[in-house]
Amino acid sequence: MAATITIYSTPTCGFCHMEKDWLTSLGIEFIHKDITTDEEAYKEVMKKVGQPVTPVTDIDGTIIIGFDRPKLEKRLKEVGLLK
Repeated sequence: MAATITIYSTPTCGFCHMEKDWLTSLGIEFIHKDITTDEEAYKEVMKKVGQPVTPVTDIDGTIIIGFDRPKLEKRLKEVGLLK
C-alpha cells in the first residue's frame, strides 16, 4: 500500500505552491487541504503542530513543517515513493 501524503496549505502561501508543484513534477500524489476554507483541516493542523503554519506535510504520520526539501526527500525515500 502506498504512503499517504497530506499537505495543509493556504492559497497565498508561496512555499505551499512550490511544494505541490515539486511533488507533482515527481509524479507523487498527495491530498491537499486548504486550512482557510476547510475547518476540519485547520483543526487537524492545530492538533498536529499547535499553530496555523503552512505548509504542513503529513507523510504517513511524519510531520514536516515548511517546504523542507531535504526532510521531504528523506521521508519520501523511507516510504518508497522516491528513489
